[in-house]
Amino acid sequence: MQSKGMFIRQSKLSYAFDILNTVIMVLFAFVMLYPFWNQLVISLNEGADTVKGGVYFWPRVWTFDNYVYVFGRSHIFRGAVISVLRVVVGTITCLFCTGLLAYITTIRNFPGRRFMRIVFIITMYFGGGLIPTYLLFSQLGLMETFTVYWLPGLFGAYYMMLIASYMQGLPEGLTESARIDGASEMRIYFSIMIPLCRPVLAAVSVMLIVNHWNSWFDVMLYNSSGNWDTLQVYLRKILLEAEQASKLLSDQKKFEAMKNLTTTSIRAATTMIVSIPVICIYPFFQKYFVGGITIGAVKE
Repeated sequence: MQSKGMFIRQSKLSYAFDILNTVIMVLFAFVMLYPFWNQLVISLNEGADTVKGGVYFWPRVWTFDNYVYVFGRSHIFRGAVISVLRVVVGTITCLFCTGLLAYITTIRNFPGRRFMRIVFIITMYFGGGLIPTYLLFSQLGLMETFTVYWLPGLFGAYYMMLIASYMQGLPEGLTESARIDGASEMRIYFSIMIPLCRPVLAAVSVMLIVNHWNSWFDVMLYNSSGNWDTLQVYLRKILLEAEQASKLLSDQKKFEAMKNLTTTSIRAATTMIVSIPVICIYPFFQKYFVGGITIGAVKE
């Protein structure tokens, strides 16, 4: 009877813990998702009505004028194409070069692997600075070119450490048997390492996609002419124009075009335009991303 009472007591405690844990996780999910949902609601609500406040969970005055205003601007689709091209080229080249570097640093009979790791780790803590970097890119002829978006990021020390840590956890017999059979290091890398390292490569690719997609400062710094402006730069210009237009009430045409729009509603619309593509891509990489970011968390 005593053991039965203890079992019932433990069952009640376990049930109470499950309820409390569920409530906490629901509240945590709400806190994380609500800001994004609120921005979506504001972007679909009339700007003049949004200023009144009280728009929280559902648009009060539905409108697509915010998105029409943003997509109606010139060169917006050209900037989107450049952004997509930058994401694709930058992600693929960095994955290939950084993954190959990580594989080299895991080869035990390679004498310079530890030195290479130290050199790249130092770059994580010390940099040349903004002005020396700008002068270097200028001397190399990278200014006002698309190459400046992906060439400086071919190798990433942090990504190299992630991929190398994952590779070191793989059975060493796989590469040794391949070398005995006469396979070259490049053949081993492409035929063995890349298929086995899909989780960590997917995790790194998500990070690279987000970094390239959201990057805008280097575009303004190294592309002053605007020939290679990305989507984020165009959206920033639109937001600045909206802020200026809201102040120029004497200009009748701009006032008529902006009378139902506000900086807040346009900012919400630009936030959605930038965020939704990444959110749509993430589910396809989620299972690999979760496995990749936990590298090194459990040691056998």
